[in-house]
Amino acid sequence: MNLTRTAHGTWSGGKYMHFGEALDDERYMGLMREAYDKGIRTFVTADVYGVGRADEILGQALKGCDRDSYCLVGIVGHDFYGGQRAGSKGYPRFTDPGLRGPDKYLDYLQMATEQCLKRCAASKFDCLLLHNPDSIGYTSEDVWNAMEALKNKGLADRLGVAPGPANGFTLDMIQCFERFDGLIDWAMIILNPLEPWPGQHVLPAANKHGVDILARVVDYGGLFHDDVKPGHKFREGDHRAFRPAGWVEHGCEKIERVRPYADKHGLTMLQLACQWNLCQSPVKSVVPTLIQEAGDDAKNISAKLDELAALPEANLLSADEVEAIRQIGDNTGCMPLKGASRRHEGQEPRADEWPMREDLLPVATRWDITPALVP
Repeated sequence: MNLTRTAHGTWSGGKYMHFGEALDDERYMGLMREAYDKGIRTFVTADVYGVGRADEILGQALKGCDRDSYCLVGIVGHDFYGGQRAGSKGYPRFTDPGLRGPDKYLDYLQMATEQCLKRCAASKFDCLLLHNPDSIGYTSEDVWNAMEALKNKGLADRLGVAPGPANGFTLDMIQCFERFDGLIDWAMIILNPLEPWPGQHVLPAANKHGVDILARVVDYGGLFHDDVKPGHKFREGDHRAFRPAGWVEHGCEKIERVRPYADKHGLTMLQLACQWNLCQSPVKSVVPTLIQEAGDDAKNISAKLDELAALPEANLLSADEVEAIRQIGDNTGCMPLKGASRRHEGQEPRADEWPMREDLLPVATRWDITPALVP
């Protein structure tokens, strides 16, 4: 089963990715089953969340559901089996030369995929994504030969890449599409009406190479759920507290400017954000983060799920409306991007940032995305 129009990610609910109130195990599992019962048919899980615990809870939540009735997307790549966690930076990528060489990539990926499937109580993934690759993950034939071998072994029907966790990696991703054309079916990127940049630059290349897009952070840090307003107090440790000062106020001002488009089509703000993404080829699936905000006046997380489940099947926005919303939300150049950048010249490559390589400059030229991504 391929990915459906709407998806539920195991990072929702604040349990393993710190957004809002953290749901306890029972409520977290209940939210997953509630998503299925309300018609969400794609579930996305990363093995590193809770060091496998999110996989287990998802498997328990979907117990008894016909396996052919939902799409299961697995994400692997952080080595929490043999690697040491580096504080807030998390676990190293499995391609870290300190952990293994190219001759062991397949062994690791097969082990990690099989363990993830076991926790999910499944025999295969409908789609398997490479999680937050480093520069080796984007470029290595050994990595992608190993991914293809997993598909040939029947562990996955489709393959893809899930960059992150921060924004960027655009040139790296486009080159990955070009180098491994025909092998990559899906890519998960950050894209929403208030963050069209830089994800918008990936879309033409994805179209050309037959890569479908799963859009995450559709809710723009919760603002499109419409219960984070100016002056909102985030819980200690909430990931959004690290965003620049004033982002809520600035974002809410833009949201009010796009609200008339939602009202015109009878959409909630979350539904508008989903529709805006899905109106753009090749975006085929959206996976907003469902957040239970702190405070007595916060919208219940189940109500947010209801909005996602009730997303109209037809795309209601015209091309002119999509472009008008993009212009309102235009965030070009608003942040330093991760991945290849001249900002890192002279530095040793790290897991999420590395110096600009000369072979990436023609990529930028081919896709007419200079100088926005090549400062």
